[in-house]
Order: sequence, then C-alpha cells, then structure tokens
Amino acid sequence: MYKTVTAEEALKVVKSNDRIYIQAAAAAPQTLIKALSARHEELRNVEICQLHTEGEAPYANPELRDSFHVNSFFVGKNVRHTIKAGNGSYTPVFLSELPRLFQQRILELDVVLIHVSVPDRHGYCSLGVSVEAILAAIDNAKTVIAQVNPQMPRTHGAGIIHISEIDFFVETNEEIPIHEMAAPNAIESQIGDYVANLIEDRSTLQMGIGSIPNAVLTRLTNHKDLGLHTEMFSDGVIDLILNNVINGNYKKINRGRALSTFVMGSKRLYDYVNDNPFVEMRASNYTNNAAYIKQNPKMVAINSAIEVDLTGQVCADSIGSSIYSGVGGQMDFIRGASLSEGGKAIIALPSVTKNGISRIVPSLKPGAGVVTTRAHVHYVVTEYGVANLYGQTIKNRVKALVDIAHPDHRESIDRAYFDML
Repeated sequence: MYKTVTAEEALKVVKSNDRIYIQAAAAAPQTLIKALSARHEELRNVEICQLHTEGEAPYANPELRDSFHVNSFFVGKNVRHTIKAGNGSYTPVFLSELPRLFQQRILELDVVLIHVSVPDRHGYCSLGVSVEAILAAIDNAKTVIAQVNPQMPRTHGAGIIHISEIDFFVETNEEIPIHEMAAPNAIESQIGDYVANLIEDRSTLQMGIGSIPNAVLTRLTNHKDLGLHTEMFSDGVIDLILNNVINGNYKKINRGRALSTFVMGSKRLYDYVNDNPFVEMRASNYTNNAAYIKQNPKMVAINSAIEVDLTGQVCADSIGSSIYSGVGGQMDFIRGASLSEGGKAIIALPSVTKNGISRIVPSLKPGAGVVTTRAHVHYVVTEYGVANLYGQTIKNRVKALVDIAHPDHRESIDRAYFDML
C-alpha cells in the first residue's frame, strides 16, 4: 500500500535554511525528532516551529544553536530554556489563528513531521491525539514525513489524511507519551468547589489539563447534561461521559459529541478515544473559533493565570518579561464564553505561589503580558472565594479581588494599589 523508509533516509530531505513544523503535544513524532537532531552537523539555520510538545526536544540544546532555531507558538518545559539561551524565539498567536499562519504563507513550510495511525483498508490515516494546526501545515508544506505507529489512536473528526498526502513513511511501534495527573491538593480542591458551584446543568465546558481542572471535574458527578467544547482534555472527563454527566445533548455546535483539538493523558484515555465516535477532533481554527464557541448556551471557560492585577488584567504567558508559556486558546474561549447566552468566563488560580508570593497583585510585573484584558474577564476564583468582575467599576473590582487574595497580603496589595493612584 505504501513504501516505508528509515527515519534517517526520510530526514535527508531536510536542508539548511529550511523551516519545519512538528505535530504538537502527545503526537510529537519522537523517532523523526531524534533522526532530525542527529543530522545537526550537516545542517545550519533550520527553523523548527512548534506548539507545546511532549517528550524530548534534542534540537533545542543550546549547543546546537548553529543548526537549529526553535520558534515556539507556545513555550513548553522542554524548550523554555531556548528563549533565554538565544536559540529560540516566541511567536505570540491565538491558537484559533495558528493555521492561518500556514494557510496564508506568513510562515512558509518546507517540511512537516507528523505522527499517524496505520492506514485503514482505504488508505486513510488518523492524526490521532493532536489535530491543532497540523492539517494546515500538511496542506502547505513542500514535504510531509509521517511516523506511522500502530499505537496511535484512530480518532474521529477532521484529523484524517490519505496516504497520497504523505511523501515519506517511517514505521515505528512506540507508546504515546503518558501525562500523569497529580491528585489535587487542599487548595486546588477548594478552588474546584468554587468553580463547580458556578457551573449549571446543561452547561458546555472548556478547560485544560492540570490539578485545578481535575478538581473541578471530580465535583461535577451530580450535574446533568453537560457538554464538552474545548481545545484539550484529559482523563478527568472519561467517567463523566460514561455516567452520562457529559453527553453534549444541549450543545449547539457538534451536539452529542465531545469536541477537542488535543487529548493528553493516560493509556486509558488513548484507549477510550480510539475509534470512539463520541470524541470529535477538529483543527484549532474550528474548536477555538469564538463565533462557534459562543453558540453553545451556558458556555463555561475555565482558564488559569500567572497573576491577576486588581483591575482584572490577566497575565498568563510570562513572569514579568520572561516568557513562560503562551497565549494559547485562553482568549478564544474567554471571548466565546463571554458572548454565550448564560456563559461564564472564569480565571482560576491559587492566591499565592509555592513561595508565598501573592498572585493577586496591585499591578502586573514590569514586562508582563496581558493575555486577557480587564474588559474580558468575568470571574476570578481562588481558594478564598469568587470575585465577579463583570460590569463592575474599578473601585468595586479592587475590593472584590482583595477579598479573595491571601489574608496575609490583602492589606499590603490594597495599600500598594491606592499608593499608585
């Protein structure tokens, strides 16, 4: 049906000065990545574009700076060091708009590295656990190299490509990276309680993965007729789906389906999404399109932040001027939920860092980026309660946010804010 080559043979197509895009998250094709990185002595000035990727990123080693430069649309842990070391850059972009960078050839691609299931009898492969911008990358790249893996789940939705769209096939048999979920601590559990109390029956949910989203999900077992329209989900939704808590019956977009562009978690999750028509994978310009999101009634967007100032400005991608993550899809869903009938846009975060520094602040750190503006945010939630900022004056916002800050910091941040005026 198709001819396979070794990873080393396939990656010979990459030349100096090429631009490459790598499929994201748990679908990052590790065999291809390692073969590309092994060619570092032969290559110069290769730009590697990516969102967050699970697994290793050997090309991000600062010692290989002459060979590879990392252009991150979302800065993950495995490449975060490149920003400071100088062998990496960050391109701010809404996840909903990332496919457009390739479609409009704002970023022209020479090679795209993908990770797919074994073709079916009709010659179609699934892009599995990550669709994001990869379809646009495939359509616009000169060369497509696929890592074909029997362990990649076959997911339903738009992430299906025919073998005729692939130039090189590299067979592997390796586990999809597992993302272990830590149990929520007492603070995260309290935040989960507050957020869950804001969620009504027949709401549609967007949330990421992590301890706070997990804490929220564990508290929804008595809810009814919830929907899922999100950019990513993990194990926490499985039991809610199996128990008919999440059924999508009252969604307006992809009714009766759980909609996402990534999934990442345990082997149980990957087995669950495999050939499961209830889970629909779409590109990020669909899942994250605010015009679609807002059509779901009672759309609830739950996102996190690094810090929130007393007027409601949300910094979620940097610590001061140091880039930590990325814009991602926060604004896509905050805006979509805000415009939804009965929708709620929620920022949930612990009141202090692990070092006891307040995350509710008089003003954002110098150089900090505003991902969600003070006009967009509705609710801010910490373990000390819920601040409803929508339609509130600055004066009222200050009081509401001081009230949910850590008690040790309330007086000082309140005083510091008014000292600035």
